[in-house]
Amino acid sequence: MEIVFFYDTYAFAEIIAGNPAYATYTKEVECITTRLNLMELYYVVLRVQGKEAAELQYARFLKHCISFSNMDIKEACQFKFEHKSKNVSYIDCLGYVMALRRGAKFLTGDTAFKGLTNVEFVR
Repeated sequence: MEIVFFYDTYAFAEIIAGNPAYATYTKEVECITTRLNLMELYYVVLRVQGKEAAELQYARFLKHCISFSNMDIKEACQFKFEHKSKNVSYIDCLGYVMALRRGAKFLTGDTAFKGLTNVEFVR
């Protein structure tokens, strides 16, 4: 059985940058994410590599996007409220609760998530 990971924007950026710590997450795993994560990724790539590269990376990962529900949104807000001292983005909060609710590991290198349940923290 394949392991399912929810890739946050940090994970995508590290994969694109060729971080060897993320090499194992580019094969034989199932990736899910949201268009909101791709929105962040598009901006990061646009800023660093330009529009053509941003378009390519957006298209590369688009097939992995899943929809989020009203319950996902509400639980993400609750998570953000409970962890307000960490200053976590709404998009990351949404991704984290979506991973939990779908039985996927939340793949990130964001230190705000280090040590939390269900997180695959990679740097």
